[in-house]
Amino acid sequence: MGNNQPEREYEEKRLKRTISLAEEQLKQAKETAEKKKSEIIEAKKEIRENTVHGITNLWSSDDFEALAELSQYINPVTDKIIDYEEEERKILLLENMIKSPYFARIDFKFDDEDEFEKIYIGRSSLRKNSYQEMYVYDWRSPVASIFYRFMKGKAFYDAPCGRVTGELDLKRQYEIENGTLEYFFDTDMQIVDEFLRQLLSQNTTAKMKAIVETIQREQDVVIRDMENDLLMVQGVAGSGKTSIALHRAAYLMYQGLQTKLSANNIMIISPNSIFEQYISNVLPELGEDNVISVVFEDILNTILKGRKIQSRNDFLEDLIVHPQYKEILKNSIEFKTSRPFLKILDQFLRDIPYQWIKFDDIYYEGKCVVRRQTLKDKISGRADTPLGIKLEQLEDHVLELIFGTGKGRGHKAEKNSVKQEIQKFIKIDIVTLYKILFNNEAYFHSLLQNNEPPENINKIWTYTRKNLETGPLHYDDAIAIAYLYLKIYGTNEYKNIKQVVIDEAQDYYPLQYEIFSLLFSNAKFTILGDMNQTLAKREDIFLYEQIQKILNKKNSSLIMLDKSFRCTNEILNFSLKFIERSAAIKSFNRKGDSPEVFTADNSEIFIDKIVKEVKLCQEKGLQSIGLICKTEKNSIHLFEKINHKLDIQLIRNGSGADLQGVFIIPVYLSKGLEFDAVLICDADSQNYHDEDDKNLLYVACTRALHRLSLFCEGEMSPLV
Repeated sequence: MGNNQPEREYEEKRLKRTISLAEEQLKQAKETAEKKKSEIIEAKKEIRENTVHGITNLWSSDDFEALAELSQYINPVTDKIIDYEEEERKILLLENMIKSPYFARIDFKFDDEDEFEKIYIGRSSLRKNSYQEMYVYDWRSPVASIFYRFMKGKAFYDAPCGRVTGELDLKRQYEIENGTLEYFFDTDMQIVDEFLRQLLSQNTTAKMKAIVETIQREQDVVIRDMENDLLMVQGVAGSGKTSIALHRAAYLMYQGLQTKLSANNIMIISPNSIFEQYISNVLPELGEDNVISVVFEDILNTILKGRKIQSRNDFLEDLIVHPQYKEILKNSIEFKTSRPFLKILDQFLRDIPYQWIKFDDIYYEGKCVVRRQTLKDKISGRADTPLGIKLEQLEDHVLELIFGTGKGRGHKAEKNSVKQEIQKFIKIDIVTLYKILFNNEAYFHSLLQNNEPPENINKIWTYTRKNLETGPLHYDDAIAIAYLYLKIYGTNEYKNIKQVVIDEAQDYYPLQYEIFSLLFSNAKFTILGDMNQTLAKREDIFLYEQIQKILNKKNSSLIMLDKSFRCTNEILNFSLKFIERSAAIKSFNRKGDSPEVFTADNSEIFIDKIVKEVKLCQEKGLQSIGLICKTEKNSIHLFEKINHKLDIQLIRNGSGADLQGVFIIPVYLSKGLEFDAVLICDADSQNYHDEDDKNLLYVACTRALHRLSLFCEGEMSPLV
């Protein structure tokens, strides 16, 4: 793509000057880093030489001075290490900048100026020195938003000082690789689309890429939103939701220079560990530290320490694999994470101190010092204080009553004896407490009154009671128990989190959002989902109203992204047959091969057809080829049949994954990922036949960028 020769010469000179400046700063940064490294080594040596005596006596009660002395030596070393790490980060940014310093330029004339200013935009900023001109502006800077949001003509951006207006005269885009200008072009909307289409037509890698060069206007609005405490995004498959989430995290950290927001103040809640690995390099690519990333089971394990909990993927596997249990599993989790069950849990919490804690009179030296009714009365007030804290305070109250205050209060053995008596009723086992609901049928049914129980509530009650007697906690029970724990004890585990990003929001239930609200009460939320990509349940737009009510934030907004960039026209149109709301989804209009459907009468022909398709994909140069099965059980079965014919890896729940080459993966682990080619390998009538299966097929099909094939042994699914 070209422009006239003088323009090309100007751009090549500008690129050369920029790289030269970056190289100069890189050299300085490396020298500074080496100097800081030497200072750290010297300081550590000084600690060893000057504090040997202090360290040997460190735990002596007479030598507190030694600890203070050691602290005086260690604190400066810690500061030096922080400085060194910052210098190393700067080195990494500059090394990346030398390879590709910028990707865009805008010529913008401010209203109070006469000339247009050439503004170059890259993944990070480059300044000649602290006070002189900016050579490259960070893509997150306010002025850079003009590139994403405006075509030629009047334009503006919002800066900390207020709205800045002016005129945009030129938008130029560059392809720079390893310091060489490959091409550039001046953009109008059509060429921007062509550039994006060219990028989308390339093969995907095992990792998600940064998309700063191709952010669309509606995506930029989401990424830069600072007004809303709750920002919800309903985005169709392939609309870039996950990329938006990660670029938003990078933008928030950039803004954090003013608001003191750092990587450890942001949390991303991911659908599974495979997805976490997939997104792991985007923020470092954008010059930022990776933020905290967890899956929901991590949160459950943090709250319910020491308990064995069924993973969400194991729950989904049970739900999908065993049709005979599907109804009760679905009904159980839908009820136990619903609004009516929340009311039951809240009433149960109110009843606990009056009905389910067996208070006793407290005796000391043969005399009753506190009556049980007094203890009950003591914890009945202060409704805002969690029950667990009130019970802990009760212990202090009783000990103070018996032994008084001050250092000399009672012998240790006497106090321990009293403590043991108190512990009998103030120590709550949260699982034992939850079991009360499913061991006392009369009490459970009394709570059901006015709470809209489902028709098969007795089946759910019996099913849950049996589950609680054996093995790990089932996923749905663990959610309910975690809620009880938080209401009884609270937690400070996530008190530093100020921004929470939740991807695949449609797969969480109302009670899980109640838990998010309790855990992150002071945080702002970015919620991204697609009501068409649910697993094991049905959702509609009302989902976002529910989320808004539960999280209860002052300012909230719902943004709809209806354009799909991932799939070709042919793949998207084929996928839309599996969902009801297909009219709202717009294609980016990228052409490709039509999806193919293959059937086989026996296992041998079936495997041969899959192998042939994989080899065809490889001949076409497609790098990530995903063989998607409905379940892990089906994935293992296929792997055992095919692994001697292909170099192939099996992706399982909890396993590490390199999503390059050929691999087999269950559909629920493929959520949020994308592959050059997708082969759906069990598209028969036994596996895919009901309404929930339509959603699974939609998810599986929309993972494909360039090529989609469906295979079945025996009768093809009627849904296809």
